[in-house]
Amino acid sequence: MDQFQNIIVFSVFLIAIGYLVSKFVWTPSFLKKKSKDGCGDGNCGCH
Repeated sequence: MDQFQNIIVFSVFLIAIGYLVSKFVWTPSFLKKKSKDGCGDGNCGCH
């Protein structure tokens, strides 16, 4: 039972670290939001 609890705690720790890394350090390409306003086409006033 003690080993099972250690595995659960370690798994939660890895998930938390993965969340923090993806939130603040690195954003995977499948989580990036695509621009829907078409900025860059013509005179959109982006710059």
